[in-house]
Amino acid sequence: MLFAAGLGTRLKPLTDSMPKALVPVAGKPMLEHVLLKLKAAGCDEVVINIHHFGEQILDFLRENDNFGLTVRISDERGELLDTGGGIRKAAPLLTAGDDAPFLVHNVDILSDTDLRALYEQHLRSGNDATLLVSPRDTSRYLLFDADDRLCGWLHKGTGQTKPAGFTYDPSRHHAYAFSGIHVISPSLFRFMDERWTGKFSIMDFYLSVCREARIGGCIRPDLKLLDIGKPDALKQAEDFLNGRT
Repeated sequence: MLFAAGLGTRLKPLTDSMPKALVPVAGKPMLEHVLLKLKAAGCDEVVINIHHFGEQILDFLRENDNFGLTVRISDERGELLDTGGGIRKAAPLLTAGDDAPFLVHNVDILSDTDLRALYEQHLRSGNDATLLVSPRDTSRYLLFDADDRLCGWLHKGTGQTKPAGFTYDPSRHHAYAFSGIHVISPSLFRFMDERWTGKFSIMDFYLSVCREARIGGCIRPDLKLLDIGKPDALKQAEDFLNGRT
């Protein structure tokens, strides 16, 4: 699943007339870069959610014959559902009677990660979800135990932690930054009860159920990643794509 529904507020005024997914990065829309990376990793079916200027994304996909992929659209033009709500809405498209895991990727993330290797690690792990993480500098960290299982969340600036009742112990918990890339097995949906409907964050969901569900980390200490959802990063993207950063 490719998240392409965001409003792109950090990229205004570019996104006053186009969706974030179609903002050019090194001469090609963000959406194209990520679709081609997914295709190169062996993906042949993609679910894309749309909201802001969604019709432009539909036109772009038609003009490019879906880049040779089977593309299904999860239409959120009536209501933007955030990451968790977006995944739940798209569940029938993502599973379609199949128990195979699916990879989730933000449209505004460029990385050098091997998506196939991430997917295969998830298959071996027995996790309900596997999150690609790395020791990047950030203000918000995911916390994992010695078995690389998600335990909590920490805001380094304020000391706030999640979920309720969780206590951060730096001697027991390892802090990593989330990449916006994860693999989910359909088994995760059994934890989405009536509390998890409409608009909600997938990270809030993960943190709420991590004591019951098996949410693991795929830790890549040398991960190179660029969040291209902000103006400064657009200038760095060409060097990043050409391996110069």
